[in-house]
Parts: sequence; C-alpha cells; structure tokens
Amino acid sequence: MQPNIVVLDGYTLNPGDNPWTDIEALGSLAVYDRTPVAETVERAKDAEIVLTNKAPISRETIAALPKLRFISVLATGYNIVDTAAAAERGIAVSNVPAYGTETVAQHVIALILELNNHIGSLGRSVAAGDWSRCADFCYWDKPIRELRGLKLGIVGLGQIGFRVAELAHAFGMNIAHAGSPKRERGFPLEQLPLDELFAQCDIISLHCPQTADNIGFINARLLSLMKPTAILINTARGTLINEKDLADALRAGTLGAAGLDVLSKEPPPADNPLIGCPNCLITPHVAWSGADARRRLMRTTAENITGYLNGNLVNVVNKPR
Repeated sequence: MQPNIVVLDGYTLNPGDNPWTDIEALGSLAVYDRTPVAETVERAKDAEIVLTNKAPISRETIAALPKLRFISVLATGYNIVDTAAAAERGIAVSNVPAYGTETVAQHVIALILELNNHIGSLGRSVAAGDWSRCADFCYWDKPIRELRGLKLGIVGLGQIGFRVAELAHAFGMNIAHAGSPKRERGFPLEQLPLDELFAQCDIISLHCPQTADNIGFINARLLSLMKPTAILINTARGTLINEKDLADALRAGTLGAAGLDVLSKEPPPADNPLIGCPNCLITPHVAWSGADARRRLMRTTAENITGYLNGNLVNVVNKPR
C-alpha cells in the first residue's frame, strides 16, 4: 500500500517550474501551497510522510498526528521541526544538505559586490536621468571599493561558508573564520576568536545554523567591535541578529552596511526596524531559490523518502528511538 505524503508548503519549491513527479511516484501525494498553523493537523492527519519547508511542526502537532512516521524538511535548516519530539515518537527527520551551496554562495558575492560597487543604485540613478543632467562624463554618490586585500570573516565554515571563501579568494580577499580549525583548501584560512573576527574584518558573512544558544548573538556589543566601514552579510537565519541593534548601528553610522537575505520573521512586518534602514540591502529570502538548486532539492527529497521506505534512512538529523 502506498504511503500518504502531504506537502504543507510546496509553492516556493515548485511555483510551476519544478514538478513533483519523482515524489508522486512514491505515494499518494497531496500538495498545499501554504498551510496556516491552525490547519496543519487537519491536513496531515492521515499522512505517514510530511514534507515541510517553513510550516512549523511542533511537539503538539506531532502528538496530534498518530499516523506520522517520517518528516523530510524541504531545506537544509530544520529548526522548524521539533526534532526531539519526533525522535521520542520514533519519527525520523531528514533534511536536504548542500543543495543550495552554489546559489547561496553566489548570492553572498552578489550582495558584497552590490554593497561595494553599487551597480543597482547607479543603474536606477541613470534611469532617473541623473547622468543626463550631470556636468561630467561620470559620477558616483558612494565610494566604490576594491575587494582585493579586504578581509572576509566567515561565521560557520560548512559547505556554503567554504564556497564563499573560495569565491572571495578569487577576488583577492583574505579569509578568516571563527570556530574549530579547518583544513586549508588551496589558500590560507586564518582562525580567529569571534570578537577579533568582528574587530578585524571588513566584511562578515554568517553561515551558521540557528541554535538555542545563538539567537540574537549579533548584538550591540559585537556590532560595536566592527569597523565603521564594515559590512555584515546574512544568508543564514534572520534570528541570528538582534535587528534593533543592527538598525541602530546603521542609523548611527557605526557600521558601513548590511546585506540581508533573511529576517527574524518572514514575511517581515512593516515595522521591522531594518525595513528602509540606511545602507541596508534586503532581499526576500531568495538565495536558496535558483532553479537548479530547487531541482536538486526535489531530487534529494525523493531520495530521502525512498530511503525511509526501504528502511535505509539518509540525511537524518535526529536520533529516532
């Protein structure tokens, strides 16, 4: 008998260009574009397998789904699922590691280039007629800075962090990181304590998972250590940053700029202190979403389900009893 598979929030993975074919072949599939928390139990009540990206699966939800046997997260980060509660029920939770390495690293470099070359804002200025009104053959309203020789600090030197380091090294940047020593990959990787990393680096890029211990760890104290010309990049989790503290630093001019693809609440409320903040470039959590990356995510999710069905679990992030 085929298992019932329910996708709680499938629209961002497949808005029409990434078919569910591989997963449809594995069971009876129901796909919901989005699922409000209040409707999760009703929609998943008959499911043996649940797939979720950002729809939360809490301890209470797990307790209310007696038929649930396997959860596969449509992402690398899995903090949306109470993995301990799942383990207590004997429910394995799998994720999809590494699918977005290239697209996220590319987005990081795009943010860094925009905040140093200002291509987008200059293009908008030309379109508004500023060049036509200019007395000179060229103009700029913000400094254009070369990346060569700048120091990039990486917090979280996993696969994405390493790829960002490789790309930054190609621009001639010096690379440092906080954390355990890592094997060099053809270029020097300087290891620094976190405070020194923030104090010394021209650009900091966050690539660490969210844990109970690091929520809001990018706070006023840590930001105060940074150079006034420094840039903070976050494509990891919005909750790593105390957003009010970051907004205060940007408005006070004690930090040069921030490039963010994630915020603490998504979509953000209109009163998020970073919306409209000076020198703050925000993209709507799209670093992961390149078509190639989404196709890899779909294939690996099908492999996760196949592994569960065959009794050979893969990409498991908890320890089911």
